[in-house]
Amino acid sequence: MQPAGPILCVLGELVVDLLPVPETGAGPEGTAPHYVARPGGNALNVAVAAGRLGAPVRLLARLGTGPLAGHLRRHAELSGVDTAAFVEAAEPVSVAVVGLGGDGSPDYGFHVLGAADWQWTDDELARALPGSVGALHVGSISSWTEPGSGAIARLVERLSGEALISVDPNIRPMLAEGPVGGSLGNDRPSVTRRLDELVSRADLVKVSAEDLAWLEPETTDLDDAAHRWAQRGPALVVLTDGGAPLRIARPGRPVLHRESPRVDVVDTVGAGDSLAAGLLTGLLATGTTTRRSLAELPDEELLALVDDAALVAALNCTRVGADPPTRDELAAARDRR
Repeated sequence: MQPAGPILCVLGELVVDLLPVPETGAGPEGTAPHYVARPGGNALNVAVAAGRLGAPVRLLARLGTGPLAGHLRRHAELSGVDTAAFVEAAEPVSVAVVGLGGDGSPDYGFHVLGAADWQWTDDELARALPGSVGALHVGSISSWTEPGSGAIARLVERLSGEALISVDPNIRPMLAEGPVGGSLGNDRPSVTRRLDELVSRADLVKVSAEDLAWLEPETTDLDDAAHRWAQRGPALVVLTDGGAPLRIARPGRPVLHRESPRVDVVDTVGAGDSLAAGLLTGLLATGTTTRRSLAELPDEELLALVDDAALVAALNCTRVGADPPTRDELAAARDRR
């Protein structure tokens, strides 16, 4: 049963993340490291985080084949995510093998050739949409990999002006260019062009310094980058840079900075997704579901929403993998600040 009122729709991939378990070692010869399978992927992470925060959220995803597919669905459902829009696909589920750096930052090895996530059609998306869309969040690999990226771009074009459009490039360089990217039909010019089209129609863009390092390798001034991106079409750009202050840019206004909460970081998997979910949940709760309402939102109210979103991301980083907090956990952490 669909909730009353505007719904947050999240569109993208479902990925099984294989995370290392360092304490188990790698066997006597160092050749058998242990991994645990966890649900992941930009869209699933965003939807789950929003669901745990109490947002009415529907996940538009193509559920591939394999023994872990059912766990992906169950993970979403346990967090209150509406999975009625799942497409039962014949292609396999995507898999990412994750390595962790000393600071908790992830490195990915992807096994995604021919996966279900990139095969969207216009008819599938038309059937998946609920009656009332308050916001549509798209991004990551499915938004810039054909053939499905074309259908996603057309959906964004159709909903532009009717719902808040949110875009997160979430670049994965291995899949965007080079031999692996080429096997998916991706290269730097085509991926950049597809993202340019989405960003020009977006109302909200969440972009990371890592994304910019690939999209604009000559960029060194992140303030200038945030300002430039806000002139490309979005009403709001949020630029993340690990634990450094967030940059918040709006057309015709100075770039604002916001400190991220300090926490003991276990890893940063899903941090950006959690931040996006926290911000979208806050915007939806305040009735900010159009470009005009976002543009007219006072800085004081916007920064309060950004602070909450940053806290959601920080709490996610205190746990293994993408494991965002619930609404009650966020409230408790907010009270402790």
